[in-house]
Order: sequence, then structure tokens, then C-alpha cells
Amino acid sequence: MTLPRAYEDQLVERAKSEPDAFGELYDHYVGQIHRFVYSRMRNQEAAEDVTSEVFFKALRAIGRYKPSGHPFSSWLYQISVNAIADHYRSRRPTSNIDDAIGVSDDQTPVDERTIQRSEAARVWAAIADLPTQQRTAMTLKLGEDLKLAQIGEIMGKSEGAIKLLIHRGMIGVRVRLGIAVGETVVEEHR
Repeated sequence: MTLPRAYEDQLVERAKSEPDAFGELYDHYVGQIHRFVYSRMRNQEAAEDVTSEVFFKALRAIGRYKPSGHPFSSWLYQISVNAIADHYRSRRPTSNIDDAIGVSDDQTPVDERTIQRSEAARVWAAIADLPTQQRTAMTLKLGEDLKLAQIGEIMGKSEGAIKLLIHRGMIGVRVRLGIAVGETVVEEHR
């Protein structure tokens, strides 16, 4: 969720000199950015560290921020993508399938919720195996429900390039899960 554009632009401008204004931006966007970072890292402690790093970098660079016609969150997502990449470059990546995204509905029987949770974990594990660009595009689309134009802004690509990355990512996920691609059922990739 973004703030109204005019208010957000004013808030960003004020944040360049007023810590309270940056604090308001932080309060509004920290949950959204943390969810994105966690969806990529699947480790609560690491996601908290990277989220903190994102906002620290944003605070240091806010004076150089220039509105581009996109929400301020697009800039934060760009910083997030880079911070996640930096994290993995500096550390050996780890993931815990047990922490994969859960599906919860108190009206659904426990056995069905367990199956849904297991299927969601399989899908996210398949997404995690995709090449970096496809994984990022898929996570921003499916995990954050962003529009293609926003994803393009975050990743520095055209909307058409994002469509292609997501299309290829979906094919990659289907191949990894052994789901029919076209008329052919493919074996699970492992």
C-alpha cells in the first residue's frame, strides 16, 4: 500500500531534513519491505537485519532521492533487492522449508491446511531455484502483488522484460513441480 502521491512527495522532501518525516515513511513501509525481504530469505533474523540495512541505506541516501513518477516504495524495493544480493554475496545462503509461506484459514480442516502449506512450500522452493532475475520478478509479483510497471521500476527493466521474466519463471516453476507445460508433462527437476 502506498501513501497518496502528493502527501508522499511532501513527506519525502521533508524527510531530507526532518528525522520525524523519515520516521513516518519508515513506519508506513517497514512491514511491506520486511515481508518482501523475508519472502526472499526465509530466515527471520536475516530478514530483520537486511530490512534494517535497507532503511539505513535509504536514510543515508534520502538527500539524493529524486521522485521518478513512481511510489517511494519502488525505491525502497530497489534498495532491498540490492541489499539481499549483498547479503547472499557476503554469506552462504540458507533456507528453511519449514518456514516457507503458510496458508491459514481457521475454517479449513487441519489436514487440508497442512496440504496447502506443503504445496505453498513446494511452489516457493521452486521459485527459490529460479535464476535471480526470474526469482526477483516472481517474488515481487506473487509475494508482493506489485504491478508489472512497479516491478520494472524496481528492477530497472521494461514492463515487457518483466512479463518475459515472469513467463519464463512460471515455466521454470512448472518444470520443477512436474506440471504440464503446453501438452507435455515434464518430470520434476531435482
